[in-house]
Amino acid sequence: MNSRLTIALPKGRLAQQVLKKLNAQGLPITINPSSRVLIQTDENNYEYMFVKPSDVITYVEEGVCDIGFVGSDSILEERKDIYELVDLKIGVCKMVIAGKDNDILEKSSTIRVASKYPYIAKTACTDMGINATIVKLNGSVELGPLVGLSDVIVDIYETGNTLKANNLQVLKELFDISTRLIANKASFRRKRQIIERIITILDEEVSP
Repeated sequence: MNSRLTIALPKGRLAQQVLKKLNAQGLPITINPSSRVLIQTDENNYEYMFVKPSDVITYVEEGVCDIGFVGSDSILEERKDIYELVDLKIGVCKMVIAGKDNDILEKSSTIRVASKYPYIAKTACTDMGINATIVKLNGSVELGPLVGLSDVIVDIYETGNTLKANNLQVLKELFDISTRLIANKASFRRKRQIIERIITILDEEVSP
């Protein structure tokens, strides 16, 4: 049985934040510049794969990777059969409804919503008693209200700069988002000891 733990890391800034946490807690990582796989130097027990952030949860559910780091927005949207283990409290932002008309949610019972998160968008509107038509977009969601494609958007809000640049405003905050450690269920059973070591390390790092 392969005892090496394969870890899915989201490409980009978030991966650097995660690696910084692991390094700080005694898990130094040597980067192999010719490969997408990173091997941890201590006994080579860890293998790291850089993947597209939206694909991390699929790599973990399918067992290609044993554990991974992913935003809680992906967990809520994808509803995959995985374990959610630790909130790292990094990559913190909010999921919001935004638009141009600040009272559209109160005066309209039917709206069009543009979002990269159709399940989250539909669920939020249903909970508010709003009949919503969801327009699935993969990028530049903020253009929806500007070109008449949608009345509002459901998207991640971090600095507010993108909304401001497009004359949009937050109409409702839905929930907070942060980075979570997730695990493949079969891997958690087979490699529980080594995964629990990671959990302990990260719990210590994020504890106040």
